Amino acid sequence: MALSKTQKLLIPAGFLLLIGLIIYSSTGLDQVTCEVCVEFKDRRACKTAAGTTQDEAMNTAKSTACADIAGGRDDSIACNDRTPVKTSSCR
Repeated sequence: MALSKTQKLLIPAGFLLLIGLIIYSSTGLDQVTCEVCVEFKDRRACKTAAGTTQDEAMNTAKSTACADIAGGRDDSIACNDRTPVKTSSCR
């Protein structure tokens, strides 16, 4: 079955639209960037994360920092749940 001229034009246009949407959505969502530092069991880590809200960015940065300094799953949970943030800055 042969494609019509209109179909031949719509396929690349749709593909370009899809690529544009992917690029827009991946760069347009990160509106807040936060750096968070935590101390857990005499270890310190600072991480940066981005999110659509300040709370989302802060939670992601804290979780990433805790993952770096925790010694396993139980420590990671304890760090996330019970360790206060030492310093933070958002923009």
